[in-house]
Parts: sequence; structure tokens; C-alpha cells
Amino acid sequence: MSNSVSSYDGSIVSTPKELVRPESVEELQTILKQKDRYPGPVRAMGSFHSLTPCAASPGTIVDMKGLAKVVSIDAKNMTFTAQAGMQMFDAATALRALNLQFMLNIEIGNMTVGSAACCHTKDSLDGVAHGQVNSYVIGVKWVSPSGTLEEASEERNPELLPFIRASYGLAGIVYEVTFRIKPLEIIRFDYHVHDVSALTQDAISQVIASNEAMVCWTLGRKVVIQTRNRATELRHHAIADARRFGWSFLAAFSGRLVRQHSPAVATNALEDLESGIELGFYQLLSATGGFTLYDPDKMINYSKTPQSARYAFTFWAFPRDAWVKNLNDYVAFAEAYFKQHGFRCNMPLGSYFIRQDSSSLLSYTHDGDIISLDPIHAPGEIDKEAWAAFLKAFNDWSAERGGLPLLNQSPFVKKEHVVAAYGERWKKLSDWVRTVDPDGRMLNPFFADLLA
Repeated sequence: MSNSVSSYDGSIVSTPKELVRPESVEELQTILKQKDRYPGPVRAMGSFHSLTPCAASPGTIVDMKGLAKVVSIDAKNMTFTAQAGMQMFDAATALRALNLQFMLNIEIGNMTVGSAACCHTKDSLDGVAHGQVNSYVIGVKWVSPSGTLEEASEERNPELLPFIRASYGLAGIVYEVTFRIKPLEIIRFDYHVHDVSALTQDAISQVIASNEAMVCWTLGRKVVIQTRNRATELRHHAIADARRFGWSFLAAFSGRLVRQHSPAVATNALEDLESGIELGFYQLLSATGGFTLYDPDKMINYSKTPQSARYAFTFWAFPRDAWVKNLNDYVAFAEAYFKQHGFRCNMPLGSYFIRQDSSSLLSYTHDGDIISLDPIHAPGEIDKEAWAAFLKAFNDWSAERGGLPLLNQSPFVKKEHVVAAYGERWKKLSDWVRTVDPDGRMLNPFFADLLA
């Protein structure tokens, strides 16, 4: 039986010598202590929705699905504790039954709570205070590389929380996580369409000041500004189902279908038609006043999405005050790249507004607010190599402009990108990792190449 595992979008395949699924903390300790039986590097794996090889290993991969239970829900102190293999979507369902919810309901609901605790995420539409899930993590328990039990919380070893939130599994295997939670809320999404060339930085600042949260979607030379605010009643909430269907199936499926099966001469025209239909949908939402939904319903469950309807993306963060210029420059870059190489993305460009937040040592908003540039694409066999080439070119373009990548969401990221983006903070984390794991038990080739 093959031990091969692949990432959600299929771009990364790893074949470890050992693929294990422990069901107890004691088993985790055994795995990390027995180096002969479980060769390094040892990497914990959740849903493998990452777009980099951060969970890959030629040694041992620990599938965390066997540790996926709710530990406790404390409605008085507003905390939720679960085993690390539980997916955020399932955790949100458990909270929903008690009219409770996460502070931040991450869009990709298949992320595990363990990954949420020690990796970096982004979410604009719940980013009222913080747009990174681990900013609401107030307690983490993990097994160290040598097999000992460790803990960091607001009460015990609080100085370790910024490190473990940025650790990407390099300090050991997280097995239990505690989050802040709050009562169930209703929220409202509104949409407004603008010309990219007419957009100003002052206009974006006004949108941010007037709303709780914002995300933008760019199609060609049009940008859709989506805002989020609290609401008191459900209105047009059935549209939430259409939104989830669009992201979990329709957009990527139709984009890949056109690229894979239409005649080359018709591909561009059909993709332009798709973009026009999508813009029309956003304009209709704008005209009808948007819609409301229960906050956890913004989460999307991708577990049943077929391979033919999966998409990939990348993420680079840029200073908020430079976003409009960067957006115009990106549109020009993408158009020039298409003209020269014949490749363009078949899904919208996402741009996430995330507020300043230093909860994690590697927070990409450590020094200020950001708005990201996230090309999204549904690659098929016909263009997967072209997508990879585009990503590498985009990485260089972003790095030249002072962008910050994510180690789990920026494919083909290089050491020089990370060092330039995170500077002394990256060195500080690298030094800490070597202290807690001097033998490199958790250090896979991907991270070995990146460490300062």
C-alpha cells in the first residue's frame, strides 16, 4: 500500500517512509521518541490544504485525523478547546449548536485547529479586530521533538505564544488548542463595483473607516469591493448557499472546463464572458442591497469538492497605503505577462484587508495594516506548468515591491523572499527553532532551505 499523500489542489505529493494516524497523545509521544521506528523529519498533517510543502516529509507524516474531538466548550468564560485534528468547519458546527461561534470563521473551513494555531491564515470578512485565526488562540499544548509535553497559554508560559503561533510545526506536534469564542452573530455583505483606474487610496481608506471589514475581487479592469458589517435579521440569506456553491464548485469547475476543453481560439472569449457574468452577479447584489447570513455560514466546506472543481492561489501582503498603486501595477503586470506568455488566471484576484496585529512573531501585519494581492487559478493538466511559471514570476514581482509571503500559502517562496520580508523576526524564530529542536527532528527540506 502506498504512503503517498497529496495536497488539496494536487500540486504537492509526498511519499513518507511512515504514514501514521495516532489516536492519543501517548502515541504522539512514542512517534517522536522512537527515531528508528519513525524516521525524521516528522511532520504533522491536517487537511493538507497548504500550497507549499510545509507538511511534506520523506520520513514520517503524522495524519492528525485520529485526534479530532471537542475537549470542552465553556460558555461562561467564552472558550473552546479541541484536539488538533478537528477541522474548523466541524468545530464551528459544535459551537453553532450552542448559539456560539469563533471570533474569526475562516473561509477555508477544512483547516484543522492545530494548523490554525501554529500557521498563518487570512480572513478579511471576519477581520474586525484581527484577520488571523491564531490571534484568537489563547492556549496550545504540544509534544516536543524529544517527546515531552509542552504548553503555552495566557496563564502558563505566555511568552511562548508568539513563537508557537508562528512555528509551523517546527517546535513539535500540536495536540490541543483553546480559542476565544463569542455568541452567534448575523452579518451583512454588500458589494460595489468600480473601475480599477478610477479607484483612489482615499476612497479605500473611507471604505475601511465606514465598515467593519473589507475584501476586494478584481476581474480584468473592474474591482468589486465587498464589505462586512453586523446585522440584526436575515435578509436574502439564501444567497449564502449560492456563494458557497460558487466557491466550493462552480467557479473553479467552469474555469478549468473552458481552459481544458474549448478550442484555443474561443478560450479567451469564453473566459471574458464568464467574467462578465460574474460581474453582473455582483452588480445585481449591489443593486439589491447585498444579503445577510449567520457568521459561521461564511465558512466553506471543501471536503466533497471533486478534483475537477478545486482551485489554487497564492498570497502576498503589501502595506495598506500602497494598495491602489500596487493593484494598478499588478493589472499591468498580469496583462503584460498574458501578452508575452499566453497565460492568465481564470478566477478573480483576491485582496484581503487585514489589520495590524503582532500576536504572532511572524504576523504579516506586525508593522501595520495590509491589503494583499492573491492571484487565484483553477489549473488543469493543460496549464499547470504555465501556472507554476506565473507564480514564480509573481513572487519576484511581489518581492521587489516589499511584499510579505506566507510560508504555507505562497508557492515557490524562496529564502531570500522570507529573509527580506521578515528580517530580524525570521532570524529570531529560526534561532528558537534550533533551540527547541537541536537535532532537526521536525525540519523537512522545505523549511531547512528557508531557515535563517
